[in-house]
This record gives sequence, structure tokens and C-alpha cells, in this order.
Amino acid sequence: MLTAADQARLLRAAQAGDQPAFETLVVAAHQRALHVHCYRMLGSLDDADEATQETLLLAWRGLAGYQQRAPLRHWLYRIATTTCLKFQASRGRQPVSVAELTYLSPYPDRLLDELAATDDDPAAHAERRESVRLAFIVALQLLPATQRAVLILREVLVWSAAEVAELLDTSVAAVNSLLQRARATVRATEAGSAIAGGSGRLDRRDREVVDRFVAAWQRVDVDALAALLREDAVLRMPPERAEYVGRVPVAHFFATVPAGGRLDQIELTVTSANGQPCLAAYLTGDGMTRPYGVMVLTVAGGEIAAITGFPDPALFGRFGLSRSDSG
Repeated sequence: MLTAADQARLLRAAQAGDQPAFETLVVAAHQRALHVHCYRMLGSLDDADEATQETLLLAWRGLAGYQQRAPLRHWLYRIATTTCLKFQASRGRQPVSVAELTYLSPYPDRLLDELAATDDDPAAHAERRESVRLAFIVALQLLPATQRAVLILREVLVWSAAEVAELLDTSVAAVNSLLQRARATVRATEAGSAIAGGSGRLDRRDREVVDRFVAAWQRVDVDALAALLREDAVLRMPPERAEYVGRVPVAHFFATVPAGGRLDQIELTVTSANGQPCLAAYLTGDGMTRPYGVMVLTVAGGEIAAITGFPDPALFGRFGLSRSDSG
């Protein structure tokens, strides 16, 4: 970790145009936290990539004017938040339902593990698994962009109402009103969604459910898979808008759709995303295994409440998983 003296020295050098100093002071120390922030704001890994790169570019260009009235981390989050708000505005119509979140993507835990966790950094405290759980990310995306920014800045990054008001060029009273509305919407969204279950902290029974799901899948035991699902379990697969609600429809989907129901032709590898268990699926055949997609599981009370599938082989690189292997 950089000392205060190191940071001061690097800042002077970076402000004078020393790019390696900027890389050490800003990119190495803050890029992942900024990326997670942009992901919360935008709900998409690709969009978070773009917004983070734009944030770093703006920070590099503007660093000479940084006057240290607030911590550097705070200044960077200001740039990132403004960048995400502009990005959100360019998307057009605000999503009003989960089905419209076609851009949603999972956030691999291996990337979360890169975050520095220091006792004296409230922003680092906030980068906990629960703050990126999939239900929360979904609920955030259904908020108007300004409400979303207020909720994240106030409750995740622990900014004061005055700081948020100054950033958004509004009043403290307006910020407090926006926060109340955002809280109410998030509570209602999560309460009405099966993916609200689970806190990201799996107990032994929940871990056993994941293991039993994988075992039942490999032996093509659809009845056993169904028995692990909550009665009101939901299956969604962004960017597709279709959703399957209820134990029977979800089980029927697994019995008929993936590989035509030949689940033994799809190998599962357990990983994690959004602080939740995640299964990477490989399609086998012709002596090869090929990336098929990933499924994020929401497990609560010993049952699977929701499965969010992402049929995107490109995600495997994000998870540090092989893209193809010889059988």
C-alpha cells in the first residue's frame, strides 16, 4: 500500500505529465474499484469497461487541475459517476421491468477479489459481496439514473448528502428525497423478485444444494433438479426476454432445451459471480468441450430461488476459465 508520502510524490509527478506515476497512483490503486462502481451504475461488464476507461482518460487529462480539496479516490468517483450518467442517457429509454434488462451481465468474483480492503477506507468497505449481488444490481437498473447514483453514493460509498448534492448540482433536500424514493423502489423490486433471496453468504446446506444440482445435472435427473428448486423459482436468460416462473416450467426447460435435454452433454464447473454460486457450462462432443454459458444461482433456505443464465461464451475469459479444451 502506498504511504501518504508516496502518494504525494506520485501525484506531483503525475500532475507534471509522468504517465508511469499516474499508472501507479490511479490505475493500479483504483481501477478495479472504479470498475465495480461503473458496473453497479450500468449493470453490464462491457459498459463498465468502457465507462472505466473513459473515467481514467478524463482523470489523466484533468489531473493537473485536481486541487486536493477532497481525497483522490473521491475525485475519481465523481468523474466515474458523471461518466456513467452520460452513458445511461445515451442508452435511451429507461428499463421498467427485469425482462428489459437485456444488457445485464454477471460480475466474476475473481475480479472482486482484486479490490483492496483496508480498514481506513470506507469505499473499500463498501466493495463487499452483498453490494454487487445480482438482485441489487437488477433493482438498481430499474431506478431512474439520478436515483441510482444517489443510492450508490449515499449507501454504498457512504458519501454525505451535501457531497452528493454538490456533485449532482442539486439541494440536500432533493438528494434526501431521491434517496427515500430509491430505497422504496429497491425494497419493492427485491421483495417482488425471486432473486432477492440469499445474502451472498452460503451456509453448509446451501453449498450442498449447489453440489446436488451439479450431480443431478450430470446424471440427467430432472426430478432431482426440480426438487432443489423453490416452488416459485425463476429462470431468466439475458439478453433473451423470455422467463420461466415456477418449479415445473423451469424443470421442463432443463428437460427439453439445453442440448435437447441431453444434460450429460453439458459439463458444469462451479465458480462464483456477484458473491453467489455460479456454474460455467461447457458443451461436449467431437472430442472437444466448448463454452456454452454461465448460470448464476440464487440460493436461499436450502433451495434455489432463481437461476440467471448468460448464454455468452465470451464470459469465460472474464471468469479465468478456458475457452475450449480437447476432450
